[in-house]
Amino acid sequence: MSDKQLILIRHAKSSWDDIGLDDHERPLNDRGERNGPVMGHRLMKLGVNPDKVFTSSAVRAERTAQIICEEIKFPKEHITLKNVLYHADVSTWSEFISGLDDSWRAVMIFGHNPGLTELATSMWQLSVRNVPTCGVLLLGFEGNSWKRVSFGKPVTACFDYPKNKSGLPEVLR
Repeated sequence: MSDKQLILIRHAKSSWDDIGLDDHERPLNDRGERNGPVMGHRLMKLGVNPDKVFTSSAVRAERTAQIICEEIKFPKEHITLKNVLYHADVSTWSEFISGLDDSWRAVMIFGHNPGLTELATSMWQLSVRNVPTCGVLLLGFEGNSWKRVSFGKPVTACFDYPKNKSGLPEVLR
């Protein structure tokens, strides 16, 4: 078992029904509302139990976090919104992860593309072409410091997404 577990999740599918709506304010569409519980249930079956949950402040990311946290029985009122995660680039992600409290063993963070995919491919050289909407990266790291997570390679890496028919995460490492 790894010392630190990082669960990165891209928000579920968002609605484009109101094209005049600011990007930050876009809600989930019907598919997003359906995919969230499915992915949350898969995480619950895997025993995912984060110490802390962060999400981008975007409406679609916050709603995705609420849905998934409901499935894994993480209290929704303990989800922390972070503006800095809204369309964060690799540098912002790295800085955010480095600053996590070392007392937390498992942290779940909800964000956006292209940042999540670029983080997986450029920082950790994972073979993920694209983290799709409601896609999940489950990463395990050795060591007791989140600073090392930003610079180290995961010892375990799995990837799951709504269209994965097996219902089991793909092992990347």
